[in-house]
Amino acid sequence: MHFVVCAKQIPDPETPPAAFRIDEQSNEVVPAQGIAPVLSQFDGMAAEAALRVKETAGDDTKITVISMGKESAQAAIKQVLAMGADEGLLLEDDAFEGGDSYTTATVLSAAIEKLGDVDAVFCGRQAADWDMGQVGLGISELMNWPGSIIASDVQVADGKMSVKRVLADGFETVEVPMPAVVTVSNELGEPRYPKLQQIMQAARKTVNTMTAADLGLDASSVGAAGARLKLERLFIPEVGGDCDMIEGESPEEQAQALVAALREAKVL
Repeated sequence: MHFVVCAKQIPDPETPPAAFRIDEQSNEVVPAQGIAPVLSQFDGMAAEAALRVKETAGDDTKITVISMGKESAQAAIKQVLAMGADEGLLLEDDAFEGGDSYTTATVLSAAIEKLGDVDAVFCGRQAADWDMGQVGLGISELMNWPGSIIASDVQVADGKMSVKRVLADGFETVEVPMPAVVTVSNELGEPRYPKLQQIMQAARKTVNTMTAADLGLDASSVGAAGARLKLERLFIPEVGGDCDMIEGESPEEQAQALVAALREAKVL
């Protein structure tokens, strides 16, 4: 079998608020100086789900990790390779910049089709930066494959995928034929931490690169040119508040003054 794990590199969620900057003219997040981007945490869990299935399925199962982004996104790919994935593919092209969930799914779907023999795609339930949660099901729709979202456990047997899904009020288990797409949630558990030897081996692995032309995609259908979502404004909200001191010689007088103030504000 052949599995694909989709991995996204994002700004480190542990970035101190004071280091966070936004360019409101270009509607872009300014990378924090001295703080390296990281693999989206949910994508790490997607990789863990694929690796668990591989461990039960046998050594003939291959895992390819795909990321779309700049050259720096190779670090996210190498992290999944160190966890145990077999091959890496970076989708790098200036035409991919400024896209939305739809164009991201379009590019990833084209890459999966290019690989040709994929049995399942594992994605995080959402990217930990924009929190859209749309790309996984977008791939499912574009590939015309069944999809299952927010999984806490994934099992594969007899050409079918059994997925334990997280619901608002419990869990449900569904079975879908393969090839299929699944998005993995944090209920799966923490992803494995690579050993030093695995990290060193992953560092020596070559990550292949493909462009829009390699995928047979027109530049007008991807990135900002093909985006269906228009970002009107990106900004850091101003946070403030007023504090009124309640006067009174005794707790009773303070309580009466508080009630009067709340009534005046039409809270009571």
